[in-house]
Amino acid sequence: MSKSAAPRPRTPLSRENATSLYEQIATRLMEEMEAGLYEPTGRLPSEAEIGDRFGVSRVTVRLALDKLVQEGAVVRKQGKGSYAAGRQVRHGLDTLRSFHESLKLQGLQATMQLLDKRVVVLPEEVRQRFAPAVKGLLLQRLHLVDGEPVALGESYLPYKLHTYDWSEVERRPAYSLLQDKMGEGPTRADIAIRAQAADERMATALKIPVGEALLVMRRTSYFGSGACCDHSHFYVRPERYEFVLSSTFR
Repeated sequence: MSKSAAPRPRTPLSRENATSLYEQIATRLMEEMEAGLYEPTGRLPSEAEIGDRFGVSRVTVRLALDKLVQEGAVVRKQGKGSYAAGRQVRHGLDTLRSFHESLKLQGLQATMQLLDKRVVVLPEEVRQRFAPAVKGLLLQRLHLVDGEPVALGESYLPYKLHTYDWSEVERRPAYSLLQDKMGEGPTRADIAIRAQAADERMATALKIPVGEALLVMRRTSYFGSGACCDHSHFYVRPERYEFVLSSTFR
């Protein structure tokens, strides 16, 4: 659980101070953000939690947050909370690792919720990648950080993985499943990133409005032999997530 989720003791304010209450609250929150108190997710407590901590009304809390927003220190997203500006979940593209593992390595409370697990006839585009296989395993999983959905993942995997039970697929990344069942993991992956509006299914899973912009990462992974072993799409809420690639001159 992130530090911001833990309840904090009541913090007194100076009621006789010439500085208004909301400015005092803004100053306290700024000091705590600078000290890294709300890392790694950057999410601040809710307005109700801040109000209870300082013993003030929601109106006063909103004034404090508005001040921090105007100063560029806080980003507010309706229905999603307030975040320290620049505190984002990062996914490095220069190292081959699973989406779930990338979250865990940042010290986040990352979990997966399995929504669907079934053997399917591969769609034509996917079948071309897995040829000569006709059938494969489809997994649909929700990725959460501190219990909040951040991405919806859909993965086509080799048919051989269908023998895994529900609980194991829910807790283990696809690359780990491949390593155990196939005797090897992927050695490379092709990745593409684009934007897409959330349809009703995505919006329901990610708890966002229909039509809201999503980041979409398409990943196709290969064994050393060149055989395709994973074709996935991750539909990502972008307000707290960024993809990062490091490069050097040659």
